[in-house]
Amino acid sequence: MSTTIAIPERFDFSFHKSFTEQYNKLLDTSKGATITLDFSRVMYLDSAALGMIVLLQKRAKANSCDVEIVSAQGTALEILEIANFDKMVNIR
Repeated sequence: MSTTIAIPERFDFSFHKSFTEQYNKLLDTSKGATITLDFSRVMYLDSAALGMIVLLQKRAKANSCDVEIVSAQGTALEILEIANFDKMVNIR
């Protein structure tokens, strides 16, 4: 089972509350699922966004869930690659 969180154009601390609420709801109801982060609209992300993904990954792993990032492109994809996020989550 896969569930998707659509990430906004600016993925920064201002999205923290919404992001956390969305993934907590998914983790509570979807043991063993894959949580997909749709990066198709992301043009900007900062260190807060990277930290949020790390926290999600830790919580997901504790709940036997996987995390993947789809449709990352341009600068957003470069940042994820430079930060070695491809070693932590599946990026496709």
